[in-house]
Amino acid sequence: MRVLLGVTGGIAAYKAVLVLRALREAGHRVRVIPTAAALEFVGRPTWEALSGEPVTTSVFDGATEVDHVALGRSADLVVVAPATADLLARAASGRADDLLTTTLLTVTAPVLLAPAMHTEMWLHPATVANVATLRARGVTVLEPDSGRLTGTDSGPGRLPEPATITAAALALLAPQDLAGRTVVVTAGGTREPLDPVRFLGNRSSGRQGVEIAVEAARRGARVRLIAASVDASARALAAHPAVEVTDVETTAELAAAVDDATADADVLVMAAAVADFRPRTTAERKIKKGEGAPEVLDLVQNPDILATVAARPRDHLVVVGFAAETGDPDEVLELGRAKARRKGADLLAVNAVGKGRGFGDVDNAVTVLGPDGAAVGAAAGTKHDVARGLWDLIVPRLR
Repeated sequence: MRVLLGVTGGIAAYKAVLVLRALREAGHRVRVIPTAAALEFVGRPTWEALSGEPVTTSVFDGATEVDHVALGRSADLVVVAPATADLLARAASGRADDLLTTTLLTVTAPVLLAPAMHTEMWLHPATVANVATLRARGVTVLEPDSGRLTGTDSGPGRLPEPATITAAALALLAPQDLAGRTVVVTAGGTREPLDPVRFLGNRSSGRQGVEIAVEAARRGARVRLIAASVDASARALAAHPAVEVTDVETTAELAAAVDDATADADVLVMAAAVADFRPRTTAERKIKKGEGAPEVLDLVQNPDILATVAARPRDHLVVVGFAAETGDPDEVLELGRAKARRKGADLLAVNAVGKGRGFGDVDNAVTVLGPDGAAVGAAAGTKHDVARGLWDLIVPRLR
C-alpha cells in the first residue's frame, strides 16, 4: 500500500520516525511530507534514508508532475503525526499553503491525524471546533495521550505512542471483513513443570500467533488472545484495543481457556506450540543432582486440544490449526497431510521449523491444507505477511 506520512513542526516529530519504520516493516511504501517547521526538528536526510523516497515541503518541487495532485491520487492512506494545533486549523479551514495541506485537499483515501500540543491548546474552543469539523468530514482524529509534555507541565496533549498510531493506521488499511466477529487465537508455547524451577517447553516465541491476532483486530474483529509464555517482543505487538489477552502456562490451562473463549466465537486459530507430553508427576521442591535424582523422566500424553475442538458439533466455529514439522519440504508436507486428516480442522497451516526457521522474529512460510489434506493456499514472507494471507483464506469460510 502507498502511505503518505505528514510530519509537522512539533517537538514530538522525532516519534514519527518510529511510525515510519513500523509502516515500512509492515510492507508499505511510505512517502514523508514534512512541513518546513518539521525539518527544524528532524532533518530531510533522516526521512529520505528511512523511507527511500524523496522529501520536499514545497509545491514548486516536482511541478511537472503536479506532485500534490499525484500524491493525493496515489495514496491509500494519509497519516499526520504529530498534527499540531496549526495543522488542525489549516486542515479544517481548507488552507493549501504548503505541500502537506495542498495534498490533504486532493486525497480521497482515509486520513488519520495524531494530535500533539500543549493542554491549553488542545482544550481551546478553536481546536475543539476544528477537531469536530474534521471528524464530521470523516477524518480519523486520535485522542492525544495524557502525560508529560515539553517542559515540566503535563496533561492531555501528548502524542499517542508510535505503536498506537501505527495500529490505527494499519487498521484503516486493512479490509474490515471481520467486523462483528469474535476470534480466538492461541500463541506461544506451553510449559509443563518438572519442579518449581524447571519445565518441559519449546522454542516458540508467540510471534506468529500474535501477528494473527493483531491482523484480525485490524480487520474489525474482537480478539481473545490466549498467550502461553509469549516472549516480551511478541507481547508488545499485542497492544491493540481490540485484543484481550489471557495468560496461561500449561496445556491443561490452555485447553480450559480455549473452552471458555470459544463458547461464542466465530473462529479459533490454534497457533500455539502445545506440548504433546507432560511429566506424570511434578516435584514439590527443586530436583537436586546426586543420589535420588531421577535418571528417566516418566511422561504422559497431553490431550489434543485442536482435534477435540474440531470433533465437537459446531454450527459456526471455523477451526484453524498449525502443524510445525521438521524435514525436507516433501516430508513436511506429507506429515502435514496426515495430520490434517487426523485432526479434522477446517484448515491446517503447515510450516517447517528448525534452526533459523519458523521460531522467533524470522520469515515464515506455510502451506494451508483442508481437512482432506489437499492444499488450498499458501502464505510466505514476514509473520505479518503470513497472518494476512491466512486470514484471506479463513474469511471466505466464515459461516
